[in-house]
Amino acid sequence: MRKVELDKLGDGTILIYNGADILHKLDNTARLNIWIDNIPLGQIRPSEFVIINLKDGKYQFKALHIDLVNMRSTHDVEIDKNTKIIKIKPTITSNKLTVTNELPKRFEKFKYAEKR
Repeated sequence: MRKVELDKLGDGTILIYNGADILHKLDNTARLNIWIDNIPLGQIRPSEFVIINLKDGKYQFKALHIDLVNMRSTHDVEIDKNTKIIKIKPTITSNKLTVTNELPKRFEKFKYAEKR
């Protein structure tokens, strides 16, 4: 497991995590497929995170989770030197992306998303 320190994030080093709630975890609809500027980032399962490097600028994030239908969403995100943490989570009607710059509660239970 990678040790993550909040003060080591920023300046282009961004932690992205899946903040799915218990309802999506229970019915197995919490896996998120993510693209950044149409380049696949991959799939992040519930309570997983990735750390990537992005230069300052505007990016388009696309997220997809599968429920009864494909739930797609598009989010415009401005990355700057202060951007550290992005939370993406499935919702009942779509997906939600928030730049939080805070580690989630019980982050010790999260794990780094391995390549599959």
